[in-house]
Amino acid sequence: MPLSLNFSRVHELPPDELAVYRRLDPARLPRHVAIIMDGNGRWAGKRRLKRFLGHQQGAESVQYVVETASRIGLPWLTLYAFSLENNLKRPKAEVTFLMRLLRTYLTNNVQRMNDNNVRIQYIGRTHELEDDVRERMDWAAEATRHNTGTVLTLALNYGARSELLDAFKSLHAEINRNDLRLEDVTEQDIQRHLYTAHMPDPDLLIRTSGEMRISNYLLWQIAYAEIFVTERLWPDFRGIHMLEAIEDYQRRERRYGGLSDGTESDDIASLPANQTTLVP
Repeated sequence: MPLSLNFSRVHELPPDELAVYRRLDPARLPRHVAIIMDGNGRWAGKRRLKRFLGHQQGAESVQYVVETASRIGLPWLTLYAFSLENNLKRPKAEVTFLMRLLRTYLTNNVQRMNDNNVRIQYIGRTHELEDDVRERMDWAAEATRHNTGTVLTLALNYGARSELLDAFKSLHAEINRNDLRLEDVTEQDIQRHLYTAHMPDPDLLIRTSGEMRISNYLLWQIAYAEIFVTERLWPDFRGIHMLEAIEDYQRRERRYGGLSDGTESDDIASLPANQTTLVP
């Protein structure tokens, strides 16, 4: 996990972001922010531009957000970059362009990642991607592996249902080897077979473009995540908007199924037996 997050680079924030950051409680920053980056096509369509220009502008937004994350010491940032469904259902020409854009992004931004102490990694069925894409991914991961700040995780050829399927298959193999008994399986056993086994679950899930759905993203991991949806399209999203989402997150009370502080539980056990029925 990130090691040097106590080293503050808040002073590097631009003035507008710094103004929002000063409204935050640094002790209550989320450990892990996950983002569904949506709206590239609509951004281009509103401007009567080709879809690929929306994707290009979206790639610029990634680096703005990553730099803000590194400056505030966010340990984990996970971006839904390319879904399994994108790979299967989008036109071949668009998929080819997205993979070329990924290679270009990695080539052009590794130095910026190193300058910002960012380490990059990936989750998903990345072994199904083309060899030249995986070569560039491996190169970027190796080039940044010694960085100790924010861990940037790109979800590529990723789907949460396929992740769970892969986890269950791996768990089944473990049981077949007699390394684990079926009756002893726990949630933690499933967790350690997920792509994200080495990561904390997201505290905050951000979705751009106003769509009110999860889109098969980190279904297991976001069980208790706070969800923030903005109408802003991804190409227009910047670090300041992530800080505003964190500000909203800090106004919420996370109960994990329990009661809020100061809430008294009804003492049902103290009631007479004939008064334990529900009031109509």
